[in-house]
Amino acid sequence: MGPDIHRNTSSLTLKSFNGVPKPVSTKPEARIKKIWRCADAVCFDVDSTVCVDEAIDELAKFVGKGEEVAACTNRAMNGNMSFRQALKMRLDIMKPSLSELRNYAAAHPIKLTPGIADLISALQRRKVEVYLVSGGFRALILPVAKSLNIPASHVYANELLFDIDGNYAGFDHNELTSDSGSKEIGKAGVCGLLKKLHSYQKLVMVGDGATDAEACPPADAFIGFGGNQVRENVRQRAEWYVYDFETLTSELQNI
Repeated sequence: MGPDIHRNTSSLTLKSFNGVPKPVSTKPEARIKKIWRCADAVCFDVDSTVCVDEAIDELAKFVGKGEEVAACTNRAMNGNMSFRQALKMRLDIMKPSLSELRNYAAAHPIKLTPGIADLISALQRRKVEVYLVSGGFRALILPVAKSLNIPASHVYANELLFDIDGNYAGFDHNELTSDSGSKEIGKAGVCGLLKKLHSYQKLVMVGDGATDAEACPPADAFIGFGGNQVRENVRQRAEWYVYDFETLTSELQNI
């Protein structure tokens, strides 16, 4: 966030050439909106952002481990556990086989958050590159990307590993999204990599969670999303927080 004056003052005045005071917005929200309007790349979180639900929780219920995984999630949120440790613990409880993963995907139609398809279409018409960046599972996110006309190469998520018989064998620790906590890993690592590879000048991260907020910087802006889940620590941290995607679509028109 910017200096405290930005939080406490909605505007300052500067004298124009004819001596008439001219209001100048100093609200942090205005700065984020300006970056949003001229973004050349946007990264969206998936669970509780692009999609209504949290896939890892739904998968846990599907394999009969919903309560155990929920309890593990609560312990992780209240302790000093890293994202990778929490992910490993939950997956070790579930141990989802390849067949269970496929059956889950077949039994659970994609539930897109209202307005996301129109927003992504609007961004793509403006030649803005759109990415899905998630701590969830690539196998479950690729169908989401396809439904939104986002290429598979624009998906950054965790890869589950299976043995020759299709039994769960862990997850790929080389994926940037398999951990968080520094600017070199997690969603921050992905945003930094994308800026380095493609020389994006204005990259925006949109999401509901703390790991999304951590991506800025290197992302040039973070927009908090509360359309499915409002996480108070994220809402307080975000300089611009929205509750629907129509707000973001409309803002693109404010030149």
